[in-house]
Amino acid sequence: MQLNMTKPDTYPLGIRALVLTADKFEDTELIVPYFRLLDAGARVDIAAPTMDRIGGEHGYSVVPDLTIDDVDPDEYDLLVVPGGFPDGAPATVRRIEKAQRIAQSFFEGDKPVASICHGPWLLASAGVIHGRRLTSYWHDGVPEDVKAAGGLWEDSEVVVDGNLVTSRWPPDLPAFTREMMALVEASLKK
Repeated sequence: MQLNMTKPDTYPLGIRALVLTADKFEDTELIVPYFRLLDAGARVDIAAPTMDRIGGEHGYSVVPDLTIDDVDPDEYDLLVVPGGFPDGAPATVRRIEKAQRIAQSFFEGDKPVASICHGPWLLASAGVIHGRRLTSYWHDGVPEDVKAAGGLWEDSEVVVDGNLVTSRWPPDLPAFTREMMALVEASLKK
């Protein structure tokens, strides 16, 4: 099923969110935060390696708004990194140096970052989680990579550590989006 990602003309929340992904993303981990942010009045852009249509694990597809190479992280207030097949979007995104620099920029600016399932692979590759508490999917080597990067991995529905919120998998999405929105609201008060 192709999603019609028509965007509104105004964004009352006044923030811009960036989703970094690629082909073979986990459908709900992209779609649920995307629409939750739109519903709150945020502008949400999806960035992928190319402008070609990308597909999810369960048949949804989207056309990116821009390429990862074209992202200026200074234009965004929130970074969302969904998961996907272990050999799909998360593995692709974590190998892109520009994606790593984008993640580094968000951490350097203490801007909110929300990552779920295999998404924390990017954060491990970017070297931004040393000493940080987080969670992820519990298989496919994700916890091991998080720990190797100095992250303090725990098996919890949602973990918030400063500007970072992480969750394990799709059933955690209610807690994940709740805490993601709490980080966004807190950042608006700064």
